[in-house]
Amino acid sequence: MNRAMKRKTQVFMLALLAGTFFLAGSACAADNVVKVAKKQGVGRYLTDIKGMTLYVYQKDSAGKSDCLGECLTKWPIYYRSVVAARDGLNARKFRKFTRTDGKKQTTYKGRPLYYFVGDTVEGEMNGQGVDDVWFIVAP
Repeated sequence: MNRAMKRKTQVFMLALLAGTFFLAGSACAADNVVKVAKKQGVGRYLTDIKGMTLYVYQKDSAGKSDCLGECLTKWPIYYRSVVAARDGLNARKFRKFTRTDGKKQTTYKGRPLYYFVGDTVEGEMNGQGVDDVWFIVAP
């Protein structure tokens, strides 16, 4: 293989590698999207990119979670280091904090966000109103 052909091959391989990293980064970045869903009779509410409903716990306060230990088995933490907001949401309304148990959690307007283990497919909101303290998040 002559020198010019080697150079072209190297340039091609570098371009291919760069494209692969770009696509992999885009796929990972999509996981941090929060969007607005709408359901008849309920209205608008927040979900992750997969359409899984996000919840708040009424016993929490701004930047502090009271859902600890056993509570987290039913209400897993929603955490993304950075949130990409869609559908008119303001990304600045999303923050993160370190909980008293050392875990990180994302907040919306200061309220810690959670999933509910009873939601298994997009659009479910089986956690809405549980014990009169768990609610979907209105934008």
